[in-house]
Amino acid sequence: MQDREIVDLYWARSEHAVSETNGKYGAYCRKIAMNIVSNAEDSEECINDTYLSAWNTMPAERPERLAPYLATIVRNHALTLYRKTHSQKRGSGETSLALDELWEVASSSTTEDEVDHSLLTQHINRFLGTLDTNDRIVFVRRYFYVDALSDIAAACSMYESAVKSLLFRLRQKLKKALLQEGYEL
Repeated sequence: MQDREIVDLYWARSEHAVSETNGKYGAYCRKIAMNIVSNAEDSEECINDTYLSAWNTMPAERPERLAPYLATIVRNHALTLYRKTHSQKRGSGETSLALDELWEVASSSTTEDEVDHSLLTQHINRFLGTLDTNDRIVFVRRYFYVDALSDIAAACSMYESAVKSLLFRLRQKLKKALLQEGYEL
């Protein structure tokens, strides 16, 4: 079933929308959730919340591609659950490591210096637009999908050490770009 048809099912309030979504994008959403929460039960909770959110918030402009829409929702649910379950302790998983890496570049030191979330998103999107395709794929896989370095290396035909080096250089470029945009670090 095509994405347009699935979105039409959501708008028609057909229960088949969720089963069609799960059939086409269930594994994709589970991978994203598992990368972040690292727990099958929590991952399933995120998937269920994602389908409910899609049901309740399907935009009027009806997305042509459902995958990015669902990826954003499942990622947000997974990060919320991750923060909730790890608020008292530091985990040693990929999520904590990836978020720490990016936090070093994109965090501000005081509350007064914090930039509105949508403005920071715009800056990062502009930065991503300046990268070549491979660099953008590596960056997004690490910091959006929270893929392990070894998974990124395998998918991009790179050595893991090369991925680490590339990510370091990309974080430095991002930091420079954010500073040029007036973002205070």
